[in-house]
Amino acid sequence: MNHIVVTGGCGFIGSNFIRLMLETYPELSITNIDSLTYAGNLANLADIQESKRYQFQKGDICDRPFVDSILGKGNVDAIVHFAAESHVDRSILDSTPFVTTNVNGTLTLLDSCRSHETPRYVQVSTDEVYGSLGDEGFFTEETPLAPNSPYSASKAAADMLVRSYVHTFDFPAVITRCSNNYGAYQFPEKLLPLFISNARNDQSLPVYGTGENVRDWIHVLDHCRGIDAALRQGKVGEVYNFGGRTEMTNIALTRLLLKLLDKPDSLIKYVTDRPGHDQRYAIDCAKAESELNWSPQISFEQGLQETIDWYISNEEWIKNIQSGDYMTYYDQQYGGRLA
Repeated sequence: MNHIVVTGGCGFIGSNFIRLMLETYPELSITNIDSLTYAGNLANLADIQESKRYQFQKGDICDRPFVDSILGKGNVDAIVHFAAESHVDRSILDSTPFVTTNVNGTLTLLDSCRSHETPRYVQVSTDEVYGSLGDEGFFTEETPLAPNSPYSASKAAADMLVRSYVHTFDFPAVITRCSNNYGAYQFPEKLLPLFISNARNDQSLPVYGTGENVRDWIHVLDHCRGIDAALRQGKVGEVYNFGGRTEMTNIALTRLLLKLLDKPDSLIKYVTDRPGHDQRYAIDCAKAESELNWSPQISFEQGLQETIDWYISNEEWIKNIQSGDYMTYYDQQYGGRLA
């Protein structure tokens, strides 16, 4: 495999994936296509912009002629599809962009890949398509899809399109689904970077409801290694789950962050719960472990401290993002950052 196309490579997970692939495979070249909406940031890949093995193309995955211009060159061994609208709260405010990008954009990619006979396609999805768990059990690849937000519904719809193309057209795709990612370069509206930033500035940390919702956390680099394994070893038509085996309630995570940052619990502010808030996510990643020889390598304790250190060391990156619509969005949601 010599050349892959990555969609949404200027985002959090995509940028980490691109950097990891270039570091791991000296023979590999990558074309990154991204429309640079609010979560896409060229600064995420500033350190590799001059690499001869990396090329950036600004464009929309819904634009078929643009996608054809990339895939039609005949030298693409695979496409790894990250590009998506991804924040649940935003999807509750307005689901239209989620359907446009996540569903129609995926369809455009599938049709272009078919037309140009792209040999491999990886659909990067989420555990949120499975819905919500009770106090026990885990999501497996056989769990029925039951999305509970416009965001997760759009991702589930995209997954179903991919599945239909595999079965109808013998399309060479695999699907990956992961639990909550954390690490460097995550857009600051997400829980961990938002709370780290707020706590360091002695601003309130907005916790939904009682904070008892449970999430499983996986370091972004462990997730990226899983995607790479699925790309190279996954069986066509199969789904692979990736999780960090680290379940934690949101309130427990919030208190842990405050402790590590030496800040008081009094910064916690409970806010009205998100509509339809899923209670618990937990991933069974045994299939990926057995079939792909993959397992999470970064402990949550190590990864969380490294994540905190990264955000502390990259305040300018955060400030540049906060000068954009991120602030407007949180003003609408919470009346400011709850200072």
